Amino acid sequence: QFFEVPFDSNMNRTKNRPLVRGQISPLLAVCFAASCGVPGIALLTLGVNPLTGALGAFNIFLYTCCYTPMKRMSIANTWVGAVVGAIPPVMGWTAATGTLDAGALLLGGILYSWQFPHFNALSWGLREDYSRGGYCMMSVTHPGLCRRVALRHCLALIGLSTLAPALDMTTWTFPVISLPINLYISYLAFRFYRDADRSSSRKLFFCSLWHLPMLLLVMFTCKKSLLDKEDKGDLLGGDHGRAMEIRLP
Repeated sequence: QFFEVPFDSNMNRTKNRPLVRGQISPLLAVCFAASCGVPGIALLTLGVNPLTGALGAFNIFLYTCCYTPMKRMSIANTWVGAVVGAIPPVMGWTAATGTLDAGALLLGGILYSWQFPHFNALSWGLREDYSRGGYCMMSVTHPGLCRRVALRHCLALIGLSTLAPALDMTTWTFPVISLPINLYISYLAFRFYRDADRSSSRKLFFCSLWHLPMLLLVMFTCKKSLLDKEDKGDLLGGDHGRAMEIRLP
């Protein structure tokens, strides 16, 4: 917000932000941001693990130094912003496991794809605002692409949900139970793609608000038990041991 005061003042949705209204000074805003960001990264690094702290630092850099200036330069800002939104669940995974593996990438992929129907639908109703602010959003400069990308990533959520059991993160009930909600948001994305109006964009946006927590709740409910994985590992280890015993004289 420190960087965007002149542009936020031209938009209805941001003109009441504290910096725009002069309720706080730019220096105070920067000091507050630093007092949150620096100790936050330190706590993650020292109290959790260095990988999670590094991801947190990278995400702050990506948001402030890449995504924020890109909003006035190129529609590619939406893809960069989706990466920013995808990193927090990856940090949760690395905090719990200490590793950046396929499970972390799948969680990040789900958040990455979900953000396109969510934001593209939201930005459709704010096209005039973004245009006044001088922001390069798909809904303003490439409206057809905006709708296609939203539909494309809704369909991607179906494929990503199917990957979860293939990666041994969930049981195969997860892609089955999640299919109706993934199909429903895909249907609304198709309506948005076809109708290109405010009504269809609002329906898609409000659906995205409950779709993500519902999808993650189903994923959590269908997750593979650690005990099952340990038993499976013990069984494989036991079979290997018996095979070794057979070979020994």
